[in-house]
Amino acid sequence: MRWSRRSFLAYSLPGSLLPLGGQAIEEFFDVYTEHPRLFLRPQRLRLLRRERERRSLRWQPFETLLAGRARMPEAPFAQALYYQVAGDKDIGREAVRSALQPAFNDLRQLALIFDWTQEILQAAEVKTFASKLQRGIEAARAKPSIPAMRSRVLAAVSLAEHAPDLVRRELETAVNEWWRKTIAPALKGGRNVAPRDETYPLFELLHAIRDNLQIDLRDPVPGFFKGLPIFHLLSYYPATFPAPENEYRIPVSPVVGEPDLRRATLSRAAELAMVAYDTNAPESQVLQGWLMHDNFLMRGVYGIPYEFLWANPYQPGLSYYHVPLVFHDDLFGRLLARSTWDDNATWVGYADNQLQIFRDGAPEIVDLKLRKVPIELPEAVIYAAESARQFKIRLDKEQDLFIVGLKPRRRYEVEVDDEEMREELTDLGGILPLTLAKEVEVGVRMREAAAASYKRSSIKPP
Repeated sequence: MRWSRRSFLAYSLPGSLLPLGGQAIEEFFDVYTEHPRLFLRPQRLRLLRRERERRSLRWQPFETLLAGRARMPEAPFAQALYYQVAGDKDIGREAVRSALQPAFNDLRQLALIFDWTQEILQAAEVKTFASKLQRGIEAARAKPSIPAMRSRVLAAVSLAEHAPDLVRRELETAVNEWWRKTIAPALKGGRNVAPRDETYPLFELLHAIRDNLQIDLRDPVPGFFKGLPIFHLLSYYPATFPAPENEYRIPVSPVVGEPDLRRATLSRAAELAMVAYDTNAPESQVLQGWLMHDNFLMRGVYGIPYEFLWANPYQPGLSYYHVPLVFHDDLFGRLLARSTWDDNATWVGYADNQLQIFRDGAPEIVDLKLRKVPIELPEAVIYAAESARQFKIRLDKEQDLFIVGLKPRRRYEVEVDDEEMREELTDLGGILPLTLAKEVEVGVRMREAAAASYKRSSIKPP
C-alpha cells in the first residue's frame, strides 16, 4: 500500500467566496479579536497556563532557561511568551525593550511582542511599536515569499485598532491576491511554491488568518494539506541525531553533510503547529503519535519556545507504524520510501532529478546513469531510468514498482509479457509508477512514445 497526494485532489473550492447551501458567504477583513490574538487564543493560553501549574516536561526547561537569563536566539519572542503564561512583568518588559531598539527589525517578533505585551506597554511605546510595524510591512512588500507574507499578516493583525485601513488592505491582499490567485493555483498546477522548509511560517500564517478572520486557507488546495503530514513523516532520514539537549530527527536535504539542527527544529515546530491547526484529522493524529516521544522534546535555547507554544501532550495520537512506507507525491513529482519505521531502516528519496539512499547511518546521492540494479524495499522496487529499458521482475504482494529519472510529463510505451502494449505518463518529476502482476515473474520493455502519440491526447511534449 502507498500514499499518493493526487488522490486527495478530487475537489477544490473557489477562490474568494465559498458556497454554502447555494449561497455565497461575504468575507470581511476587519479584525475584532482581543489581544493576545496571535496563536494564544483563549483555549491555548489556558492549556499553557495549566502546563505551568503542573510544572510539565515542557514548562520546566522553558522556565529554567528564561529565569536563568540564558542567551536565546529569539529571546524577545521567548520572553513575551513567558510573560503571557507566567505573568512575569519584568521579563515582559525585557522583551519590549529589546523590540524597541532601533536596530531590531524582525517583523515577526515585533508583531508577537506587541500583541502579547499590550497590558504593560506605555502610550509612547504603543506609538513606537505601531510605527515600526507599519514600516516593516512596507519593507516586506518587496518580498513575495511565504515567510515575508507571514510576517506582514502577523504585523497587520497585531495593528488592527491602530491602522484599520492598512490592516484591511494587507489582509485582503494576503488572502485574495497572494494566496487565492497566486500560491493556491500554483500548488494545484504542481509548482512547489510552498517548500518543506517554509512549512512552519506557512502554518503561522494559517493560524493567524483563521483565528482572526475565520477563513481557512486550505480550502482551495485540500489535497496538498491532507497529504502534508504523511509527506513530513516520510521525508526524514531514519537515524536520529543525539544532541546534548535532546534527540533530533533530521529532514532530508539535497546537500549531504552535517545535520542542520535549526532546520530540524523548525521542521518539528511545523508539525506541532500542523497538529494544533486540525487536531481531528486522521493524518494529524498519526503525526501526533510521531511527535509525542519525550526523547525528541526540544529542550534547547532555540527549540523550547516552539515546543512549549504548540505541543499538546493531552491530544490523542495514532501509531505511525500503521502508515504505508511509500509516499508517491505525483503532484510535485517526488517519491519517498523506507524499509521499516525503525531507526536502522533503509530510506530512499527522489526529487528534482536527485536520488538519495540512506543506509548504514548516512545518506548518499546515487548517480542515476550508473545505477544498474533496482533498489528493493518491502513495499517498493525502484529502478533508475537507464536500467529500466528492459528487465525482468517478480514483485511481492506488498510491493509497488517505480521508475525514476525519466523525462517529466512524457508518454512511454510499456510492453509487459502476455499483455498488450500500453502508454503511461510520467509525473512532473519524471516518475513512472507501473502496475504489474504480483508474485509472478514478468518481462518489461519500455521506450519513450513517438511524438505522434501526443496528438491523441491533451498532453503536449515539453
